[in-house]
Amino acid sequence: MNKVVLFAGTDQTRETLASQLKEYLPDYIELSSFAIDEYLPEQLPDGLIVISSRLAYEELLEFWDLDKISSRLIIARRTIDFDALDELFFLPEGSPVIFVNDVKEAAINGIEALEEVGLDHLELIPFYPGLDENEIQEARLALTPGEVDKVPGFVEEVIDIGPRLMDYTTIVSILNSLGILENQANRFSNKYLQKIIKMGKKLAHSAREINRLNSQLNQIINGLNEAVLVYNPEGKISVATGQVRELLDLGDKDLQGRAVQDIIYRKDLLSFLMNIEQEEKEIFALGGTSTSVNKFYLSESDNIIAVFQNVQETLANNRQLKQDLINRGYYARYTFKDIIGTSNKIKKARRVAKKLAETELTILLEGETGTGKELFAGAIHNASNRREGPFLAVNFSALHDDLIESELFGYEEGAFTGAKKGGKAGLFEQAESGTIFLDEIGDVSKKVQARLLRVLQEKEVMRIGSNEIKPVDVRIIAATNKNIASLVEAGEFRQDLYYRLKTGYIRIPPLRERKGDIRELLDYFIEIESAHKIEITNEVIDELLSYNWYGNVRELKNILNYMLAVSDDNYLTLEDIPDPGFFQIGSQEKSRVFDDSTGLEDSVVVKGSPGYAKSLAGLNNDLNKEELYILKKIKEIRAEGDLVGRKTLAESLKGSEYELTEYQVRNRLVNLEDKGYLERKRGRHGTLLSGKAKKLLN
Repeated sequence: MNKVVLFAGTDQTRETLASQLKEYLPDYIELSSFAIDEYLPEQLPDGLIVISSRLAYEELLEFWDLDKISSRLIIARRTIDFDALDELFFLPEGSPVIFVNDVKEAAINGIEALEEVGLDHLELIPFYPGLDENEIQEARLALTPGEVDKVPGFVEEVIDIGPRLMDYTTIVSILNSLGILENQANRFSNKYLQKIIKMGKKLAHSAREINRLNSQLNQIINGLNEAVLVYNPEGKISVATGQVRELLDLGDKDLQGRAVQDIIYRKDLLSFLMNIEQEEKEIFALGGTSTSVNKFYLSESDNIIAVFQNVQETLANNRQLKQDLINRGYYARYTFKDIIGTSNKIKKARRVAKKLAETELTILLEGETGTGKELFAGAIHNASNRREGPFLAVNFSALHDDLIESELFGYEEGAFTGAKKGGKAGLFEQAESGTIFLDEIGDVSKKVQARLLRVLQEKEVMRIGSNEIKPVDVRIIAATNKNIASLVEAGEFRQDLYYRLKTGYIRIPPLRERKGDIRELLDYFIEIESAHKIEITNEVIDELLSYNWYGNVRELKNILNYMLAVSDDNYLTLEDIPDPGFFQIGSQEKSRVFDDSTGLEDSVVVKGSPGYAKSLAGLNNDLNKEELYILKKIKEIRAEGDLVGRKTLAESLKGSEYELTEYQVRNRLVNLEDKGYLERKRGRHGTLLSGKAKKLLN
C-alpha cells in the first residue's frame, strides 16, 4: 500500500494529525485526510484507513461497514503533546487543575498520560460536558487539548495544548502496515530523540532563567534601604539583606539556609517573627535604636517577610501621619493633567473643577459609570490647599450599611461583637486635614444619610458605642452615577443632604457627548499601555466614533487594550475591533424577553435588531427562538448555493444574538435532527432542511 487515508472528528484534529503523519511518511506515500464534521467522500477510499479515535470510528459506522476492511484499518491511540506543558511544571504541588475534554473517557485518558510521564505533582481533575460544575469549583486553572469551548465559565486561566497526537505505538503500527517500518526506523528514532532533547533544552533554559532572576532579585533586595528577612514557617531563611546582618550585629555571615532561631535570641522578637497568625507591625529596641518590624505571611509561596525600619530615620524623612497614610494607600494619584480632552464640555468641567478646588466647598460629581469621577476627585484634592493631607475613598455600593457606619465613623472597644480591642478611628478621623471621597453616594441608606448630614452641618463625628463628639476638619467630595434629584422626589434620598452635597457641583460629560476627544484619549492610553509606536487607521477611528460608548472612557480603554492584545503588529485596523457583543449596551436600548413557562430570561434582544419583532410574536411550541433562528440561517445559506457545515454555520451566527461555538452548533444540529427538522445524508450534502422545517419556514 502506498496510500494513507486519515479520518478525524474535526478539522483542527485533522490538520494536527495529518501534519504529524507527514513527519514520518516518505514522499512516495500519498496522504489524504477528511474531517467528519466537514465532508466525507461518497465511497470509502482505498489504502490504509487511519481513524483518529474510537468515537470517530463509531460515527463512521453510520456510513460504511468498517468490519469488512479491518485488515487495512487502524484506530489511533492518542496522547498529550508534551511540548506545551512547560508552565505546568512550575505550579505549586497539589494545585487543582481540571483537564477538559469532549467525553469522560478522553478526559481520564489524558490525565493518565500526564501521570505516566511523571506530571503527578498536581491534583488533576477530569471534566467533560454534562459533569456537575459545582463539584470542581475550587479549580481556577484548566488544561485542555483543543477543547477550549468546553471549559467551564468559572475558570480563570486556560492552557490549550492543542489536539492530542498519535502515540508512538500507533505510528509504529502505521509504518509496519505500510511495510516501511524497517526503512523508516532511523527517521522514527531520530524524531523521538529530537523531542526528548527539545524538552531537555527547555528545562535547562528555564533553570538558567530562574538563576538569572534570582541573582537580579538578590541585587535589588540588597540595594534596598530597609532590612528585609524572608523565611518559611519553620524559620529557614531564604533572603537576608546586608542591613539585617548590620542591625542584628552578625558581621558578614551568610544567613541563607540558616534558621531564624539560630541568629535571634530575644524571646519577644523571636516569638513575634515566628507567629504567622499575627500580621502586624511592632516596635523593638534593637542596637540602641527604636526599630519598627512589619511582618506578613505570603500563603502562595509559604513564606514570611519581615521588614525592619529605623523609626527615627523614617520620621526624619517624612511626616509621621502622611507617611503612615501613604503606606496604606490613602493618597490621590491623579492631577488635572490626567484629565484628557479638548472638547468644550470636558474643558468646562475641568475649568469648573479647578475653580472649586481653590475653595473649601463640598462637591457633588455626577457622571455615568466610567466617566472618571475618582479622577476628578483626586485632581481636585491635589490642586487644593489640602494636598498635603490624606485622600481617602470609600465606595458605598460595595459595603453593607453596618460596615459603612463602622468604617466612616469608627467605633469604641466593645461596641459590637468582633470590635477590635481599643476601638478604631473612622475614615473621617483618619482624613483629618485632608479629603474624603464618597463614591456611589446614591446607594447609601437613609440611616447613613442622617449621620452624613451631621458631619456636613456640624463638622463633627461620634464613634459607634461612644457618647463623645469629635470635631473633624475634612473636605467631602461625593460622586454618583444616579439622578439624585429623582431619588429625592421618590423619597429615597434626603433633600437637605442633597443640597448640602451640591454646594459645589460638576457634571462630568459622557464620552458620547465628547467624541472629539476619542483620538486624543487613544493616543494617551497607547502611550501608557504600550512600549511600541502604535498607528491607528482612520477607518478604525471612524468606526469607534460611531459607537455610543455607554461604558464611557473606561470602556474605550478596555477596547484599546483588547485591540493591542489581538493585533498582529503595531498597526491597528478594523480587523482588531472586537465583535459587537463586546461593547456595552445602554439600558434604554435593551428589551428582555422571558420564557413564560419558566419565568427565566431566555435572551436579550436589542430593539431595532433583526429578530426583535419575531422574538415577541411567539414561536412554534416545538422550538425555542434560537433553534428557529438557526433553521432560518440554514435556509439562507442553502439559498445561496452553499453547503451548510458546523464551521460555516458558526461563522454565519457571529455578531448575532445567537452567536455559538462549533461545538455548540453541533449540539443544536443534533437536537434539531432529533426533532425532525434536519436530515443527514451521506457524502457531500451538508446539513439539509427536512420537509417539516421547510413547511414551518414557508
